Amino acid sequence: MSFSAASPEASSASHPLAPYGWDEGWEAEFTPYAAQGLLPGRVVRVDRGQCDVVTPGGTVRADTEFVVPRDPLKVVCTGDWVAVDPGGDPRYVRTLLPRRTAFVRSTSSKRSEGQILAANVDHAIIAVPLAVELDLGRIERFLALAWESGAQPLVVLTKADLVPDATGLSYLVDDVETTAPGVQVLAVSAATGEGVDVLSAVVSGSTSVLLGISGAGKSTLANALLGEDVMEVRATREVDGKGRHTTTTRNLLVLPGGGVLIDTPGLRGVGLWDAGQGVGQVFAEIEELAEECRFHDCAHGSEPGCAVLAALEDGSLPERRLESYRKLLRENQRIVAKTDARLRAEIRRDWRLKGAEGRAAMEAKRGRIR
Repeated sequence: MSFSAASPEASSASHPLAPYGWDEGWEAEFTPYAAQGLLPGRVVRVDRGQCDVVTPGGTVRADTEFVVPRDPLKVVCTGDWVAVDPGGDPRYVRTLLPRRTAFVRSTSSKRSEGQILAANVDHAIIAVPLAVELDLGRIERFLALAWESGAQPLVVLTKADLVPDATGLSYLVDDVETTAPGVQVLAVSAATGEGVDVLSAVVSGSTSVLLGISGAGKSTLANALLGEDVMEVRATREVDGKGRHTTTTRNLLVLPGGGVLIDTPGLRGVGLWDAGQGVGQVFAEIEELAEECRFHDCAHGSEPGCAVLAALEDGSLPERRLESYRKLLRENQRIVAKTDARLRAEIRRDWRLKGAEGRAAMEAKRGRIR
């Protein structure tokens, strides 16, 4: 039986795209394009202005020429649902369906652009290797972007077999759980199979994106979830645990237990991109403490009645945690300010005000000395 988008037989449950996440919501979104005779599809790979799109009739190669917006966040991305030509050579992606979620980071370019890594994701799996010392600050950075995307973060401590001591492993898990409030943390070993079944159950029936630095074991973990060696794997350097980019494109793969997985290349840089709410969720305990401060605009520096500083003094809030919070807030503000003229003006006004206050305090001090 052949399916078209307008076919009444193509209910969401029996639709050929159901294994890729097609549901009633996407069916409703696609209705106007079905009337135009276009086909629905999900982007499984993007490469040099073209993309592979899985459609009811199979996977096709399509050009993205008609979807070239000025906004880099609206380019075609792995995980997107699209409308494509029903036939012809070449084929074209005609439009993107509205995204439910989007994982975005800032680029390293001086233009301060955002780069979308994956779209319509339910779970953001952050792979953290236990082959090297834990970098809690990097985990917090990944978590901020994951929360901001709208997806549910999940931290997977890979290569757990390298920590044979169960007590030591439990301490590492506890450290990450403290760093990631509200986030499930799993210790997994693709080599021994430890934790793979639990992870498979968590992501079953959903769209997940696999994120992490090179050498985190993402491709090995992807193969374990897929049940076969689909992704190429390279050994990491023994000196520093770093790996080379095995995965060079973002690929969407169907999981045997249901759902799909987007594997991504290792990320050298994880810059924030308008992730204020995400930072707030990562540091939820600090945000809650801030609500108890005497002043609603407390900067948690030296203000009287600061609940955050009180928690720092009594030891209930680690200093590393507060410093990381401040660092990510500052970075995020700089990124947003580069693209928001109103915020830039507010920052400059705040700087001028603080400068004037500092000068006034210095003059008053000099007056007392005289």
